[in-house]
Amino acid sequence: MTHTQTIITASTHQELEDAFSVRTQVFVEEQKVSIELERDHEDEHAIHFVLYHNQKPTGAARIRLLDTYAKIERVCTLRNSRGTGAGSALMKAIEVEISKQGFQLAKLNAQTQAAGFYERLGYTACSNEFMDAGMPHITMEKSIG
Repeated sequence: MTHTQTIITASTHQELEDAFSVRTQVFVEEQKVSIELERDHEDEHAIHFVLYHNQKPTGAARIRLLDTYAKIERVCTLRNSRGTGAGSALMKAIEVEISKQGFQLAKLNAQTQAAGFYERLGYTACSNEFMDAGMPHITMEKSIG
């Protein structure tokens, strides 16, 4: 049985809804983050990514292009996709886009429980631990390209 995995930057309303659907399942339903915190005004300015597995949305993320770096946010995969390489594939696609956009530095605020995942992808901690949406986080960065 073959499994097809596709990662796109959302360009239609449906693709954006697919990204929001994954984010809602992971952050709101699973991690109990309020929908008001999860969905914010930055969504309208961000580049959104959707990971599809067999045509079903199973991962999502967004990036914002700031003055000197690209900020990776809202990275998530559905529970049944974790540990399959889906998250790493999503991050690689994000880094390709960041590089295409002309940025050489990526930053993200990782939930501390996910910091090991990002470390394996070459990110290093550059802040002390802080609380965000009721969960401990750490800022991490990586040179791209």
